[in-house]
Amino acid sequence: MSNLRSDTKNSGFTLVEVLVAMVILSIGLLGMASLTVGIIHANKFSNDLTTATTLAQDKMEDIRRTSYASVTSETKAALSSPYAEYKREVTVTDNSPATGMKTVIVKAYWGASDAHSVELKTILAQ
Repeated sequence: MSNLRSDTKNSGFTLVEVLVAMVILSIGLLGMASLTVGIIHANKFSNDLTTATTLAQDKMEDIRRTSYASVTSETKAALSSPYAEYKREVTVTDNSPATGMKTVIVKAYWGASDAHSVELKTILAQ
């Protein structure tokens, strides 16, 4: 009978074992939480980059549809809703890289103080 009592007394977890298991689980969960936050930020940046690239490409397509003579520079300006957090700028350099050509640069900006930008370039000829 004394054997049965000693076995039942030792079957189970001690408080120290439970605390160690909780600490290990907490560290793992905190690591997963920070990983999740990093993934969310990366997805947001990727979405913003894609949107800015699309806005710049749309402007570039508009420029290609216009006549050579009417292609002019535009100052940096905010876009209308739903793209109010983005700004776009067009820079046209005449006779570059050669006479009768124009270098066109379209930049789309976003973020605090326009921290991020996308730039597309093309050359138009008469």
